[in-house]
Amino acid sequence: MSQSNVIRILLADDHPILGQALTMLLQCEPDMTVVGHACDGIEALELFRQHQPDVTLMDLQMPNMEGADTIAAICSEFKHARIVVLTGFDGDEDIYRGLRAGAKGYLLKGAEPNELLDAIRTVYKGKRYIPPSIAAKLAERMGSEELSDRELEVLRLIAKGKNNQQISAALNIVESTVRFHANNIFGKLNVSDRTQALVTALNRGIVRL
Repeated sequence: MSQSNVIRILLADDHPILGQALTMLLQCEPDMTVVGHACDGIEALELFRQHQPDVTLMDLQMPNMEGADTIAAICSEFKHARIVVLTGFDGDEDIYRGLRAGAKGYLLKGAEPNELLDAIRTVYKGKRYIPPSIAAKLAERMGSEELSDRELEVLRLIAKGKNNQQISAALNIVESTVRFHANNIFGKLNVSDRTQALVTALNRGIVRL
């Protein structure tokens, strides 16, 4: 196979063992080669600039710069970047953020090797790769009401165990306003209290502990 037909792949994942395993898998394919492995978001951006790979496999949870932010940064600079999210997170908010940032595919780390190879080849050809289960969660997310920036701030402080008084002080707003935002959060997440809100937000990938 000529060098021009080989898919040049950049890996972005902070787990060295997984990176080595992926490299071994991909290097065994005659039409693929790994050009670099980034261990955090900033390094991924730098290596993308250096190698300008055909396809990038990007984890969402990485040090220094999260995957979705890294994808957005790459896509703003390289309009035709082809990025596949490869992650362990399957919350609808994770999926939404990854694809909204510019990813062309979304795959879970538990996927079969052949599915990963199919995803790479599909995205390389300029098409999207979104499995049915991922598409269903994305559709559910698109149909739900989005939290405002202020509501997200309140929710993140709730996730840190802050009470209304502490949230009020942290955001420099009165407690009645905190309660107002909390009630809006409960309504949008279809829950009735803080505990349910936190569980739902964690499962969906809206917040992280």
